[in-house]
Amino acid sequence: MRAFGRMMQVLPKALNADLERDQRMSASEYTALRHLSESSSGMLRMSELAQACDMSLSGMTRLTAKLESLGYVTRIKCQDDARGWNAVLTDAGLARLEQAWPAHLASVRRRIFDHLEGIDLAKLAAALDSMANQP
Repeated sequence: MRAFGRMMQVLPKALNADLERDQRMSASEYTALRHLSESSSGMLRMSELAQACDMSLSGMTRLTAKLESLGYVTRIKCQDDARGWNAVLTDAGLARLEQAWPAHLASVRRRIFDHLEGIDLAKLAAALDSMANQP
């Protein structure tokens, strides 16, 4: 349990530090762009994006404003709800994500997968999903 707890504290910081050093991009920025790129339309409601990134709505608003200032995201009013906003991935945002992806993948491989040799990754992924989805 101690090793697991330490990994939960150290690993996110290490992955973020790698992205910051190699790409001058935070893990939060990368994650937001990734979630937008994986959505069917390249667009998510701000509240959905915040939930997907495990951030508060106000935190997501600040992050999206930064991504918008860089030209990676635009925000548009929701057609269904005049109070809501959607975050939309721009072509520049997708290009930036694609630029950062190889460095992030190398970091993930070095910090995670290189230490899991001989482990059934499908079972590990299922167990982690099960833990994350508990009420």
